[in-house]
Amino acid sequence: MHYISAEELTKSYGIQPLFQNISFNIEEGDKIAIVARNGTGKSTLMKILANKETADEGKLWINKEVDVVLFEQEPDLIEENTIADNIFFYNNPVINAIKEYESAIEKNNSENIARSLLKMDELDAWNFESKVKQILGRLNVHHLQQTVSTLSGGQKKRVALARTLIDIGFEHKHVLLLMDEPTNHLDVEMVEWLEHYLNKENITLMLVSHDRYFMDNVCNEIWEMEDGKLYFHKGDYENYLEKKAARIESTAATIDKARNLYRRELEWMRKQPKARTTKSKSRQDAFYDIERTAGMRIEDAQVQLQMKMNRLGGKVVEMKKVNKNFGNKKILQGFDYTFKKGERIGIIGKNGTGKSTFINILQGNEPADSGKINIGDTVIFGNYSQAGLEIKENLRVIEFVKNIAENFPLAKGGMISAAQFLQLFLFDPEKQYSYIASLSGGEKRRLHLLSILFRNPNFLILDEPTNDLDLPTLQVLENFLSEFPGCLIIVSHDRYFMDKLVDHLFVFEGEGIIRDFPGNYTQYRLEQKADKEVENATTEKTIKTEPIPKKSADKRVSFKDKREFELLAKEIETLTAEKQNITTQLNGASLPFEELRKLSERIAELTEILDEKELRWLELSELME
Repeated sequence: MHYISAEELTKSYGIQPLFQNISFNIEEGDKIAIVARNGTGKSTLMKILANKETADEGKLWINKEVDVVLFEQEPDLIEENTIADNIFFYNNPVINAIKEYESAIEKNNSENIARSLLKMDELDAWNFESKVKQILGRLNVHHLQQTVSTLSGGQKKRVALARTLIDIGFEHKHVLLLMDEPTNHLDVEMVEWLEHYLNKENITLMLVSHDRYFMDNVCNEIWEMEDGKLYFHKGDYENYLEKKAARIESTAATIDKARNLYRRELEWMRKQPKARTTKSKSRQDAFYDIERTAGMRIEDAQVQLQMKMNRLGGKVVEMKKVNKNFGNKKILQGFDYTFKKGERIGIIGKNGTGKSTFINILQGNEPADSGKINIGDTVIFGNYSQAGLEIKENLRVIEFVKNIAENFPLAKGGMISAAQFLQLFLFDPEKQYSYIASLSGGEKRRLHLLSILFRNPNFLILDEPTNDLDLPTLQVLENFLSEFPGCLIIVSHDRYFMDKLVDHLFVFEGEGIIRDFPGNYTQYRLEQKADKEVENATTEKTIKTEPIPKKSADKRVSFKDKREFELLAKEIETLTAEKQNITTQLNGASLPFEELRKLSERIAELTEILDEKELRWLELSELME
């Protein structure tokens, strides 16, 4: 099914064009990632598709059967309302029943629970409620009666994401989901679940993300916005990089050829008399095309900067028997570690396990309850936190950087100026003289990062450095950090970034336990999966060899469990009949290929659903004994 056609779309802000004359089509089932620098129009294009902005020129056609749902970087929530009111915003009987049921459960009101259970049964809302429960649980969205204004930024982002996923799962036959940086403020387990969810659901998707593993696992096509144009690349991120490199090489050859021709044609132009023949006029017009090509510049994010780091002595940081508690919650329990020069450590763990507290204690910004922390005399910390820049925004970008230092020292001698350093991090000369107040959120994050690096620290701590940074900037940062000779600590949910830069991990497991894992994130996850397979195999063997114990006599069966048990029996009967009917069709007369494909997909889907429901029926049947 054809979803969207765009022809010659153009959009500018003032005199600054974002994109010009771009055309594209979106078909049902497409999963597209958009890659571009911040400020080049990715989010604006999505808003145009969602009818929140209009293009200056061009035509946009959206199939009337398609609902376009936009998930934006900044959550659009009603602050004075509860989480439940923000998530269940449809005035629909099923949605209202689920909202009432969730509220009754949370408030533990037995009368309301009984009434809401009956309503859920009447509307057959349990299947959708199960999906809602899964989304809320996986995104750690609880306490639905809490007011949104009391939530942190990350919590609001997860509430907005939960609302979007619930929205597209409800009564949408055809939906185009537009997602702008959905993985920001999600921990790695949430990101991996979201990958699985978007792949499992039959969703047509357009995505802006800096998370390259997420892009590869969810999308099969990459669109690049550059110089106001749109380039299309089938396949994964690595394929996109290869194709882009080939394009740059081809463009460079074209520019070199144009520059050689330009010098010859320029000489001819200078000798031309004022009188113009048709032939000379044609050659003059061609000259201006050559001049434009010859004047093109290729900007590539591959930066190799050999920095002359401030000297780091033999003693870096020693942490001995460090303990830290918040009330009854253990953050560190007898932590021992001696940091060595050149170490590259990634920090992972669920939210609330103490990662930020650990970083603050390490730098001496927060006291430990007990233990010793010895910091070497030569250590200069550079801490890139999520708090962002706290400066006067009436400064120009170049003034802000020059207030730190005029020059940056290089390992092989010499210096580069503040302006040259800014240009390495994708601030062109025009942008350098812009006021900080006029920068986009992503550009401010980039300037904050640059300001930390320009101070030339020898112990870098980067707390979620990839949030709100575009992929070109991330490539610059990765190339810079790959040459960084000091100590490096990275707290990040970006698995690609982590894999590329760290040698081992501190895994915060909770209750003050920190495990030192000798490898990168992907190696850690592979070990986890291998351990789980062993555990499942052991459990399966135990189930086969040991009798299943009887349920405790005083285990009470809830009304909801009884109703679910009765409904499951009916559902299994209906699904089994449908499966038998499809099997008969497949074994009967020949069918058109497309119908055969649909029936085959449906029977596979039915088999999976029946397996899940039969397993649940067995679980409930044990409770009924």
